[in-house]
Amino acid sequence: MSKIKICGLSRIEDIVAVNSVLPDYIGFVFAPSPRRIDGKTAIILRECLDHRITTVGVFVNQEIETIADLWRRGVIDLAQLHGDEDTDYIARLKAICGCAVIKAIGVGDELPSLPEKADYCLFDSLSSKRGGSGKAFNWSLLKHYYGSPYFLAGGLTVANISNAINYLAPYCIDVSSGAETNGIKDPDKIKEIVRLVRKAL
Repeated sequence: MSKIKICGLSRIEDIVAVNSVLPDYIGFVFAPSPRRIDGKTAIILRECLDHRITTVGVFVNQEIETIADLWRRGVIDLAQLHGDEDTDYIARLKAICGCAVIKAIGVGDELPSLPEKADYCLFDSLSSKRGGSGKAFNWSLLKHYYGSPYFLAGGLTVANISNAINYLAPYCIDVSSGAETNGIKDPDKIKEIVRLVRKAL
């Protein structure tokens, strides 16, 4: 029974859109990206977000204390790490603030080795951008994966989400650009994506 995450929210209009359909998770991007927001904006957006939605902060090689501060202030519930964060980094982050951790893994021609200590993995297409490429990878590489629960990302749209769930049954479907039109979150696409995932339950 896959969950759904809409990532890269940056405007009040995005919050209104997700509040109307209640995905399980939303993502605030604090790493270099067209969807990047700062802490002040995240606080405002979080205050407007329905409390039933879990918030994820997306980071790349961020100082641990910065993540911990956002967690302590209730801006994020989980940290999603897309950089070179290793097992030691993850252990220190969890020791300092206790937040759950999603470790992003870029997948190319094979499944790479995975760090320990993360609560979840996120599998995305291998990219110099460290995620957000909008391209799918070879899902068959995950067909016999039995590790931590994982978020599936990379090129997911209304056209292939049902296939992804039927083929892999991931813990969570993670959509960013697939929920946009011309780089802006599209309420109709968000609604349809959430409907498709919930229909597949």
